[in-house]
This record gives sequence, structure tokens and C-alpha cells, in this order.
Amino acid sequence: MDEPIRKADILLDALPFIRRFSGKTIVVKFGGHAMGDEDLKQNFAEDIVLLKFVGMNPVVIHGGGPQIGEMLKRLDITSSFVRGMRVTDAAAIEVVEMVLNRVNKEIVTLINQQGSPAVGLSGKDGELVVARKMLLDGDEPGQPAQHDLGFVGEIIGVNPRVINALTAQGFIPVIAPIGIGQAGETFNINADLVAGKVAEALEAEKFILLTDVSGINDKEGNLLSTVSATQAQELIDDGTISEGMIPKVECCISALHGGAHKTHILDGRVRHSVLLEILTKEGIGTEVSRLPV
Repeated sequence: MDEPIRKADILLDALPFIRRFSGKTIVVKFGGHAMGDEDLKQNFAEDIVLLKFVGMNPVVIHGGGPQIGEMLKRLDITSSFVRGMRVTDAAAIEVVEMVLNRVNKEIVTLINQQGSPAVGLSGKDGELVVARKMLLDGDEPGQPAQHDLGFVGEIIGVNPRVINALTAQGFIPVIAPIGIGQAGETFNINADLVAGKVAEALEAEKFILLTDVSGINDKEGNLLSTVSATQAQELIDDGTISEGMIPKVECCISALHGGAHKTHILDGRVRHSVLLEILTKEGIGTEVSRLPV
């Protein structure tokens, strides 16, 4: 009887969190290694559907960088990067949209197969994500004053009406990070940025970023379970947070300032990481909060 009782205890331990977050919006950015692993993709879909069944309103935003890079290479379309941003010309943006649409429908199908209806969107649907051309300032002598990245977008507005309409009818929105310009242009946008801005617009109870790291570490390399937005900024300023983690942490800080209540950076390589964070006392990864710890 020990094993059945242990399982019952696990369910009872989750009850306070189910009660607390029932009816709340949970925005999850799905990306990193988990997107290329069939088992982890299945685990992710199971997590999202369970959240829906216990009364939460999950909203998924996904990336697709590796898949886009692979397709561009296959089509012999040259691709370059400026400060981590893919320069996207007219030929590349067609590939980007095509690949992201394929990835989107794959995630939608996985969620549907778990028994909860999902609907795929891009930022173009219902003018969900309105953007303009992103221009990066040159930061070295001899460089252009600004880098033109082509059809790479900077978000200027999020209209969450289509998300609210879908969640009100019991659907799980799955959003590809494509934006629309004011003249109808298509823009490629970093998925972390889209997820953060959607979390702001929805005033999400939780904004979760799935990554390929365990969370935010201190100077000694120890995982920090909780940091405030102010502390996180200090860790960026002193170089403790560096390279690819900087934009992810900045997304969390921005989302908190914009209306999200809690943000989390989790290791998407851990099975059922979303459930472990939301439905257990200990959680995993790093929580970035508005208030001092």
C-alpha cells in the first residue's frame, strides 16, 4: 500500500497550488533543447493539458531557430547574425514563416492528442503582435550607424483580444513569433520577446521561460531559487549574468514591470519541468519576482 499512498500524498501536495492558480493565466515560452526531443515535447504537451484540466489558462509561445536554420541551409539561403539576431531578407522571411507554421501545428497536434483543444496562431492573427522594423545601433568604429536586419521586428503593441476569446471558449492558444507591420509587412521576432510582451498584456500570473540551463546562478555558480527584478538587473550589470542569458532575464524583468506577477526561468530538459514549478512547493529553476527577496 505504500506506493498508492505516496501517489495520493503527491496529489494532495499539489492541491493548494491548483486552488491558488485556478482561473489564472500561465504564459509559457517553449524553446531550447526540448523542442528537438520527442519525449520532452510529449512531456510538455502533457503538462500544458494538465494545467488546463485543473482550471488554469495556459498560453504557449514557441521558438524555432534551429529548424529555421536547417531549412535555410537546405535551400542554400545565406543567413547571418548581428548580436544574436538573424538578418532576415525577403527570401528568408518566407522560410521563417513557413517553418514556424509547421512547428506551430506540430505543437497544436501534440496538445490536441492529449485531450484538450489547442489553436495555432501567429502574431498576424487579429493583429495580435504589431511590430516595426528593428534597427540596431552600431557599436564599433567603422561600422554603420545602424544595422538593418531586414524583416526583423520590434514589438510596438500586443492586442490580446484573440487570446482572450480563445481561452474563454476553452481553447489553448499556441502562438508563433511572427508580427505584422502597420503596412501589413511580416516580421520575424525573437520568441522570448513575444512571450514576455504577451505575458505583460495578459497580466499573467506566471511567465515561464523554458531554456537549456537550470536557471540563474550566482558568482560561485550556485543556482539561485529566487531573485528580485532589482537583484537580477544587478547580476546583469556586474557580469554574473552574461551572453545568451541576458536577453532572457531582461524579458522577465520587463514582463514584471509590464504587469506579469511572477516569472520563472526553467530547464526545459527536465521532464515535466512546468508541473514541477507550478504544482510543487520547492519548484525548480529560478523565480524572478517584483519584490525584494
